[in-house]
Amino acid sequence: MTAGRTEKPVHLAVYDTLADWESGHATAHLARGGYGIRTVGLDAGRTVTTIGGVRIQPDLALDDLRPEDSSLLILTGADLWDAGDDLAPFARKARAFLDAGVPVAAICGATAGLAREGLLDDRAHTSAVPMYLDATGYKGGERYVDADAVTDGGLITAGPTEPVAFAREVLGGLGVFEGELLDAWYRLFHDSDVTAYETLQGAQE
Repeated sequence: MTAGRTEKPVHLAVYDTLADWESGHATAHLARGGYGIRTVGLDAGRTVTTIGGVRIQPDLALDDLRPEDSSLLILTGADLWDAGDDLAPFARKARAFLDAGVPVAAICGATAGLAREGLLDDRAHTSAVPMYLDATGYKGGERYVDADAVTDGGLITAGPTEPVAFAREVLGGLGVFEGELLDAWYRLFHDSDVTAYETLQGAQE
């Protein structure tokens, strides 16, 4: 990414039971790459609590979030995705983002939320396992890909055990790392490949 470049912020959806481990690699390196990270909740005035017990005060309310003000919407997993319709407004916002040509990244339970919204019917995608999404009654089963993470039509998807692959798609999609550097970043954080660290360090010199 070009030094000094000003980017629209990335928006991280936050809600009770959010899976802490799923977005950390992506948001940390997005921030280092020049993207501001803003949290968005159903109600900006209500603190949410993650699965790990971390309390987060959202920066803004979902109703106030406009796709044109954002570079990306990130949706992580949460127990609430499979416990009712409380998080359905986030899936509807994802539709608004994709319709506006602004990318969305969904991991774990958020993929089920998007499946229920119909956003996976016509896009290649992945999740935890095929039957997890089949249980939503969606029509996109033939587009399921058995891969760590998948990008198609502006939408990134991944399963709960692949936060690094998820971050790779996010960072590559927004141009934080590209080509050899993106590959080196993935090998370092996914495979603990020390030679990849040397590649990344050399690029910063």
